[in-house]
Amino acid sequence: MPTFFNTYYPMRKVVFFLGEGILIFLSLLAVDWYMLGAGLFYLDLPLNAGRAFLVTLVFQLCLYFFDLYDISGDLSLPNTFTRMTQAFGFGCVILAFIYYVAPFMIITTPIFWIGYLTICLTVFLWRGAYYFILRKRFFVQNVLVVGTGTLASDIAREIEGVQDSVYKICGFVGTGKPAFNPYNAPVRLRLEDYEEFILKNKMQRIIIALDDLRGETPIKTLLKCKMRGISIEQGVNFYEKITGKVLVERIPPSWIIFSEGFAFSRWTYHLKRLLDFILAIVLFLLSLPVLLLTALLIKLESPGPVFYLQERVGEKNRPFHIVKFRSMRQDAEKDGAVWAAENDPRVTRVGAIIRRLRIDELPQLLNILKGEMSLVGPRPERQIFIDELIKKIPFYDIRHELKPGVTGWAQVCYPYGASELDALKKLEYDLYYQKNLSFALDLLIIFKTAKIVLARRGSR
Repeated sequence: MPTFFNTYYPMRKVVFFLGEGILIFLSLLAVDWYMLGAGLFYLDLPLNAGRAFLVTLVFQLCLYFFDLYDISGDLSLPNTFTRMTQAFGFGCVILAFIYYVAPFMIITTPIFWIGYLTICLTVFLWRGAYYFILRKRFFVQNVLVVGTGTLASDIAREIEGVQDSVYKICGFVGTGKPAFNPYNAPVRLRLEDYEEFILKNKMQRIIIALDDLRGETPIKTLLKCKMRGISIEQGVNFYEKITGKVLVERIPPSWIIFSEGFAFSRWTYHLKRLLDFILAIVLFLLSLPVLLLTALLIKLESPGPVFYLQERVGEKNRPFHIVKFRSMRQDAEKDGAVWAAENDPRVTRVGAIIRRLRIDELPQLLNILKGEMSLVGPRPERQIFIDELIKKIPFYDIRHELKPGVTGWAQVCYPYGASELDALKKLEYDLYYQKNLSFALDLLIIFKTAKIVLARRGSR
């Protein structure tokens, strides 16, 4: 099975994250050592290292939740400094609470604030240097794309359309003009025309992105490139790696049959179930005051039941009743089932709030305890919609081979959608999750879900 973090998070991004953590940690230790002025021999290193590690952990979590590790777009240093200050300020509030609970972790006031200013300076300089590397396209892999059609343009858009791409397109092979070619990479008729160019530019990867695979593929030249150490990848595989989704409309059934992934052991299945059960109990106990308050507000605002039960399709196409807080009028579907809409007039005032905060999903913890759902998995859908989607979207029924989830890769990567096109886009992410299922990916999804809930994005 492919390793998720080796594909979705390239080494350069990992180095950036770890390097920033080391800088925060060493900055605080250096200030501590300097302020004590007694030399390293007299420094209570284990305790002070623990305190510095706590600050590093809290600050990096705040940087993550303030989207400062998503640098695919804006690389403005003034904007980065403003958001970084906000993140660190929120981190100081969290640290104040931790220090109140665990006073032995407190850093003396002069050391903490001088350390804080030192951290701000070093992190700002670190990010400035990294942004410079991104703008100048240093430490990127040179890529040659065989094809100039839709797939080639989609790949080019994903590579060249983001600031932190680890690839650079040096040319295309084909008869047409790519729809997306912002840096005017050369387009040549044959792969053989690039032989000298490949050697000179130290080409590291060739992507076969032909819309029609029945066309002529330069096998001999590709074999020669392979023997020279150049990686050769299929376009759909490369697209999956850099986007975190599967191009559903471009893959044949054989691609799924012969791909690595799409399977996990019985041991993994039972361990995932055990973790779901434990986490569901913990979350239920922690959220119990919120659950009781929400139930009371729903009952006071409008007539009808507190909970909303709706039949959904679960694992192996088995139906079950999903449990949610009622967020709409009792007669919301008197005219039949319809997709939810933005600013849906059927939603009550309390319903609008609990939807925005995702509180309406909390009762699904009961579905997890009953074994009908998992914490992470594809979102369960209604049979009436599934019957239509299976007719129009290839491989849609595959998503029901997994236990549905309260949250999932599609939910954290794609904005809330309620249409057939949205269902197709979300299926691309669901299939990626099924192919690369792992505890590391589940953990990332949970972290992303927490960030989305705190930022109140994507609800409807």
